[in-house]
Amino acid sequence: MVDRGEKRDTRGRRIATAQERAGLIAAYESSGLTQRAFAEREGVKFCTFTTWLVRHRRAEAKTTFTEVSVGGARPAAVIEIVLPDGLVVRGSELEQVVAVVGRLRRC
Repeated sequence: MVDRGEKRDTRGRRIATAQERAGLIAAYESSGLTQRAFAEREGVKFCTFTTWLVRHRRAEAKTTFTEVSVGGARPAAVIEIVLPDGLVVRGSELEQVVAVVGRLRRC
């Protein structure tokens, strides 16, 4: 192994910088390749790459919600779902609440 001054963990594996990870994720998203094919092409272990991708997507998905009242009318019944991470989804239309939860679970 040739020392190129790169950061390495205790097992000798090279540690990618945040900038390198972000660059790889951006390249993957525009590549049209599967995650596995992209990771193999770039010489990154598939599990490592998918971990980076999941963390990136979760960071992007962190959204704050503000309750907005339209008009003066309040719905008669409110559906409330509390997700495992503590996020609360409320609404009066079951289909809409289910759709929002479904979109959040894909992130």
